[in-house]
Amino acid sequence: MLLSDHRTLEQHASVPAAIHIPDSLRALADELRTALHRAFGVGFALADGATGELLVPSKDQPECDWGLRAELCRQVASRRQVEFIGEEDPLIVLAVPAENQHGECLVAVGVFITRPLRPGERLARPAELLAIDHRQIDAWASGQTPWSAEQLCRVAELAVEHFRSAARMARLETEVRSLSINLAATYEEISLLHRLANNLRLSQSDEQLGRIAVEWLGEVLPAAGFALQFLPVARAEVNLDHQARSTAFLLSHGQCPLDQQQFEAFIAHVNPPLQGRPTVLNRAVTGQPGWPFPQVRQAIVVALVEGDNLFGWLAALNHRQDGEFGTVEASLLSSVAAILGIHSGNIELYRQQSELLAGIVRALTSAIDAKDPYTCGHSDRVARIAVRLAEQLGCDAKVLNSIYLAGLLHDIGKIGIDDSVLRKPGRLSDEEYNHIKRHVEIGHRILRDLHKLEDVLPVVLHHHESWDGAGYPNKLKFHEIPLTARIVAVADAYDAMSSDRPYRAGMPEEKIDAIFRAGAGKQWDPDVVAALFSARDDIRAIARGA
Repeated sequence: MLLSDHRTLEQHASVPAAIHIPDSLRALADELRTALHRAFGVGFALADGATGELLVPSKDQPECDWGLRAELCRQVASRRQVEFIGEEDPLIVLAVPAENQHGECLVAVGVFITRPLRPGERLARPAELLAIDHRQIDAWASGQTPWSAEQLCRVAELAVEHFRSAARMARLETEVRSLSINLAATYEEISLLHRLANNLRLSQSDEQLGRIAVEWLGEVLPAAGFALQFLPVARAEVNLDHQARSTAFLLSHGQCPLDQQQFEAFIAHVNPPLQGRPTVLNRAVTGQPGWPFPQVRQAIVVALVEGDNLFGWLAALNHRQDGEFGTVEASLLSSVAAILGIHSGNIELYRQQSELLAGIVRALTSAIDAKDPYTCGHSDRVARIAVRLAEQLGCDAKVLNSIYLAGLLHDIGKIGIDDSVLRKPGRLSDEEYNHIKRHVEIGHRILRDLHKLEDVLPVVLHHHESWDGAGYPNKLKFHEIPLTARIVAVADAYDAMSSDRPYRAGMPEEKIDAIFRAGAGKQWDPDVVAALFSARDDIRAIARGA
């Protein structure tokens, strides 16, 4: 990554007005800005990769001297990789290149902060060193969510890869439309591709789409059987919410003459190319002496690829009229394999994004524990207790997943609370109590730009509301309080009362039970308290670390 030193820069200039965007770059500009805004929650400035000129400024970014950045953007465009083009703690400048199908390149540029600002900290000096207008930098920085350099780079690379996949999918759709014009007589074949494209949803696994594909291929291709093998994409021990395939899987349809072991041997023998034209095998090949698969008389084999990633193999086996497979059948099979490959690539990208999100949540949870070592492990216990309560209340799997993340992150706002207040062992003054109550709104601000965590936000903001309306921050009452927040409120209170602290021992179970009975219908939702008593043994085990 490129880290440029701006220490010799002495003058600043305001952002120039956006110049005319060439028509050939307009679609790329719109798609790139949309993709990055979805990934980061802020707008990026766009520069011409060939000239470095600013094409589109961003209202979300502080003004800067673009003349210096122009050359840096040209260098990023030439290397075609995500880079940092400036860094002065805590400011960092990220550059993200993207190109269209004609090889023209744009570079998106965004400014971020890499850590929370210290009280009273001013950023005039680092802004000056990065050629950023210092007059607006402090106001801008106060509203920013901190990102580490590793997070910025990883999310940018994922966003670019997703953007490229979308572009490849768009090109594929163009090819499908062209095929429809040129092969009007093969309506059923084009219909198949169209139906598959309409089934491209991340909620549908590649195996489900593959099963549909081979069944539909059986309707339009003169093949007796089909084989579709999906290769593993993750190690067997990987355990994520979005499950990854860890072993090879063979789908067959019709009269498929090969089982999985035979199919693997068949692929190894034929050795089809990973890119380019499909492999067509007719009697000229299979009729030769020594052909090791006499049950296969004709075949078309094509790889399922997306970029440099191989996800499996698709094969049509044995012509129904014992004729020969030709270019029409091979072209259709190749198009279907391309759709399946792109779909598998998108699913794998989504899995990697889910894994990244899980890593971010773990990092944030560690940050809470580091901030308040007196309550180390509290967030994890609250998350697991809340899940058990939600199970007792009959919540579905989606809610259980959301409530687990919410339990882990419910106190993330304590990162913004003064250590002297957070770690005070004695009774808090009214002023200190009002200060610590701000953690729910601070936590909401930290997480609100992360779309993947939108179901967590109500818990972060409202887990200190009270059933009778006496809580904070909005004095909600009864069912105005989100159910997930009511559940986490009980889990939070139980762990707080049952856990040891340096300044007191955990309460006995009899006293905790009495407090919950007295508070049911006042401080806490009585249904959630009833669930607590119903699942008491499991919850006690969680609190003990079992």
